[in-house]
Amino acid sequence: MLAVRSILLAATCALAALPAAATAQTAPAQGSAGHSDTMHARHMAARAALDAALADPRREADRARDAARHPVETLAFFQVWPGMKVVDYMPAGGWYTRVLVPYLGAQGQYIGINPAPAMADNEGFRTYAGRLNQSFADAAPGWSLNGAPFSVASSDAAELAALDGTIDRVLIFREMHNLFRNGVMHHELTRLRRLLKDDGMLGIVQHRARPWASAAYTDGSKGYMRERDVIALVEAHGFELVGTSEINANPRDTADYPRGVWELAPAWGTKREELRAVGESDRMTLLFRKRS
Repeated sequence: MLAVRSILLAATCALAALPAAATAQTAPAQGSAGHSDTMHARHMAARAALDAALADPRREADRARDAARHPVETLAFFQVWPGMKVVDYMPAGGWYTRVLVPYLGAQGQYIGINPAPAMADNEGFRTYAGRLNQSFADAAPGWSLNGAPFSVASSDAAELAALDGTIDRVLIFREMHNLFRNGVMHHELTRLRRLLKDDGMLGIVQHRARPWASAAYTDGSKGYMRERDVIALVEAHGFELVGTSEINANPRDTADYPRGVWELAPAWGTKREELRAVGESDRMTLLFRKRS
């Protein structure tokens, strides 16, 4: 199991001077001096680009959540580099959009993708998913973003066919429970896999249930899922686990609230004072590779 939980890829240790992000890591083999110098320069340039993106004054309202979302460590773990083509699945209010667009730069590309409304098994989610593209399009001009060209589309949009096999990374932040509980997981993961390059990777951050949590509590309706279930579901859709990380873990989260994750910040739905100190949810951070 240690081998599975280790990050064996050299680029996972990237973005020079980052805090240690992953669980146990295996140091990459040393290459030539010239190669090392090139990689060091790449890491330094990437770190500078990410620091600039995070420091942008337009992120003033977003910055309060950096401590819970760990964007530097998370993007390093997912091996996201400037110049990549990246899919941000269900970008919602654009928190990661405002990091990724400037970070990826003019040579990169950002694609927001939302679920295909027709694939949902209930009217509520069909209606919700049907509004996401327009909500994003309406809000984006106000962000005044510079960097990668960016767009948004539903996963069943015909124009996405031109991107099949060209995407470097797909990122899913805290949305696996929505795919699971609304009957769209098979369609969405299958579609996202088709977009990825042969060596493309899928990064997932998800609210984490306790290993002993009941099936009723981990059916997606509480926001929490068991890590082993997420891994099994994703691997069944043509991916293999590369590694896991505890960078988004929160041991104070007991993950047993009657109304689920929405009792915690930032929703703080029940306003229970004792939950204020918990902070945001405990989260698994998983990296998968598309397998042949």
